[in-house]
Amino acid sequence: MKYQERTTREEFNEDDYRPMPSEEMNSAPKRVPCTGKRSFLVLSHNKYITVPTERIAFFYVKFEGTLMVTVCGKEYSVNYSLEQIQQLLSDRQFFRLNRQYLINFDAIREVERYFARKLLVIPSLLFPGKMIVSRQRGKEFLDWLENR
Repeated sequence: MKYQERTTREEFNEDDYRPMPSEEMNSAPKRVPCTGKRSFLVLSHNKYITVPTERIAFFYVKFEGTLMVTVCGKEYSVNYSLEQIQQLLSDRQFFRLNRQYLINFDAIREVERYFARKLLVIPSLLFPGKMIVSRQRGKEFLDWLENR
């Protein structure tokens, strides 16, 4: 069974929650503010919509155009090159895998070893292309995964 939310006042039990002591609150990890562009304006069915960067799974190049794929699997064309997008976004959240892909950390399901010491990135959503990291960038990518 999936998680269930408590919906009525009767289901609330005061013993479930306790106030956090101030020393714990001060030692809790601080959330690092996201730097870089916070959303992209895209055209969808003759309407402009904004897509927040946290909803973007990855960007990729197809037929010399740059496409954005959201975590829902929707694709939108963007008017930036992959290099321009890389400069606009936080390097803590997005990594340039190769000349074709720029991926969000949250969209990475797993990474496999590939032949010739390359890495194969498996995204969290189905995608027909292969996201391959070269052996030259492989160590940098693994360090980014571990230390971001």
